[in-house]
Amino acid sequence: MVLESTVICVDNSDFMRNGDFLPSRIQAQQDAVNLIVHSKLRSNPENNVALLTLANVQVLATLTSDAPKLLSKLHDVQPNGDVNLLTGIRVAHLALKHRQGKNHRMRIVVFLGSPLDSDEKELIKLAKRLKKEKVNVDVVNFGEEQYNTDKLNRFVEAINGKEGTASRMLTVSGGSLLADALYSSAIVQGEDGAIPPGLGGAGGFEFGVNPDDDPELAMALRISMEEQRQRQETETRRVQAESAEAHTTEAGSDDALLSQALAMSMQAAESQSHSSHADYSALTEEEQIALAMQMSLQESQSGSSSHPTPMDAEDAEGRIDDPEYLQRVLGELPGVDPNSEEVRNAMASLLQPKKEKEEKK
Repeated sequence: MVLESTVICVDNSDFMRNGDFLPSRIQAQQDAVNLIVHSKLRSNPENNVALLTLANVQVLATLTSDAPKLLSKLHDVQPNGDVNLLTGIRVAHLALKHRQGKNHRMRIVVFLGSPLDSDEKELIKLAKRLKKEKVNVDVVNFGEEQYNTDKLNRFVEAINGKEGTASRMLTVSGGSLLADALYSSAIVQGEDGAIPPGLGGAGGFEFGVNPDDDPELAMALRISMEEQRQRQETETRRVQAESAEAHTTEAGSDDALLSQALAMSMQAAESQSHSSHADYSALTEEEQIALAMQMSLQESQSGSSSHPTPMDAEDAEGRIDDPEYLQRVLGELPGVDPNSEEVRNAMASLLQPKKEKEEKK
């Protein structure tokens, strides 16, 4: 079996939040990295694997054969920032130079799920250096294959040279299962095309591990996945609660203003109604009839002219003092008998000030 030290570079950029790989790119990547870790460690007990991120280029775990440690660090990775592929590969190469087993072959596995903006000339230059140092590179290109495939193909071809095949590239389109695509690829099966012993199919066992072969590892993987799921559910509930609270606050503010305006309007209308009703009920029957006659005359005058002239006002005043005119107006009012005693008394009270004025003259 091949002795090999491997550094896995994972993409933790903001693009990994996308949901074109279920349930998200970063979780699909976690399952795929899990599969590669087991394939490397089970193919030879002396193999070592390290883990680093590409967005902030941080070594999460140095070369080790402790699978639970690697997977625990893997499930703590969260999307943040942009990928720096050139720097990440250089750091991975440096980590391989300091491997304990100098007889181990060196391999870098790169997961890239975000657009690659690195200069192609710099990529080819780095590929030639890796070839000179006998470092093989496997590239898993997913999610942004329309932008990255050509550059990454030339990068892998430059490492392999004319006859080499040790470096490989796998392109997976959105909607596919990343772990299933890897399971049937040469990246997992190795150079001889054989599946590492004890490695179940991607759909054979939970997390690709047989609990009978390694119950502790299966339990660690299950706990890590459950913790990750709980963190995501907590974050989702927090975002939903903040959104609902903001919506409730805004709606409550609008409702409060509307209720306040409605209450003020009702209070004003009620006070006005009470005032007019109280004033009207305080009058005698004769005064009420006289008030009704004045209101009727005012409405008649306002309907005929909105801006009366001084002559119109004098004419209106003369008509109010005219008994015949008043008699005729009262006869036109519905339900009013101009010959009743109450109406006659009301007309007399209206004409009384004029008679007193004429007597003083």
